[in-house]
Amino acid sequence: MKTLIIESPGKVTIRETDVPRPGEGEALLKLKYGGICGSDLNSYRGSSAYVSYPRIPGHEFSAEIVEIGKNDSGLKPGMLVTGNPYFNCGVCYSCRRGLVNCCTTNQTMGVQREGAFSEYITMPIDRLYPGKGLDAKTLALIEPFCISFHGVGRADIQKGDRVLIVGAGTIGVLAALAAKLRGARVWMTDISGQKLALAERFGIDGTFTNTDPGAFEAGLQQATGGDGFDVAIEAVGLPATFQNCIDAAAYGGRVVLIGVGKKNLDFNFTLLQKKELFVAGSRNALKKDFLDLIDQVKTNALPLADIVTSTYSFADGVQAFADIDKNAASELKVVLAF
Repeated sequence: MKTLIIESPGKVTIRETDVPRPGEGEALLKLKYGGICGSDLNSYRGSSAYVSYPRIPGHEFSAEIVEIGKNDSGLKPGMLVTGNPYFNCGVCYSCRRGLVNCCTTNQTMGVQREGAFSEYITMPIDRLYPGKGLDAKTLALIEPFCISFHGVGRADIQKGDRVLIVGAGTIGVLAALAAKLRGARVWMTDISGQKLALAERFGIDGTFTNTDPGAFEAGLQQATGGDGFDVAIEAVGLPATFQNCIDAAAYGGRVVLIGVGKKNLDFNFTLLQKKELFVAGSRNALKKDFLDLIDQVKTNALPLADIVTSTYSFADGVQAFADIDKNAASELKVVLAF
């Protein structure tokens, strides 16, 4: 079979590798679609906070079951599934409390362990979730939606809340969709007018550019009359965008950090006390998030596949990484078709 590998920052190859053999409690899967995540792009660029090289990227996927043993989930050969790519240790304090998404030694596929960008992969059966009739491309988008859905859950968004999403990439747009599911009014800001234009397709209540402090302040004023947002969600991973969220949150507001970065932020932390802000991190997602979202996407006929702006054949995966690196400002989600 063929496998895509990031050999080192900026260098991607496709190699011939052996088809894996499923072990006890595992299934053999044939990949259908795989999404290139922001973390995959950061691995390609050498800016990831977690990755080591060489590494097979990819943790957003849909696949067909080829081989599977007896199981209690009703999974059979021929079924379409997606999977939970966050491997937890099961013994740390977080895992013992059921907080498996923030396991202290978490290994995410494509980052700390090998990912899904091979024609065939094996996965533990208990990490596989049936697609329930969703098409293969939509099913590959459930995992990034889970990241956003989990983060929005951390914000305890109520109906009618004014929510600001800082960052109009895939995770930001999906966070906006998740907030809308809870009845929120949602605004988005980004430095890219192209991405904001794409985001407006998803029923966003308003957008404004974040090209400079003046533009950001003007957008904040227009959206809230200077009151600030009930919730501000950071979906970029930069010090400046986290500061944006602190500044944009209303007194008594909530801030959730989904974005991942490597840089430090020096700021007046007393602002957290002065505004009595609730600040939370959000990492990965839980099995419940996957199961809930598969049902919600199916029940509400959410246009999840509309976030896909480019589709490449897996054979063109090397070119896909090069292109998304150059055109990230105008892309939402790039997927590989296996």
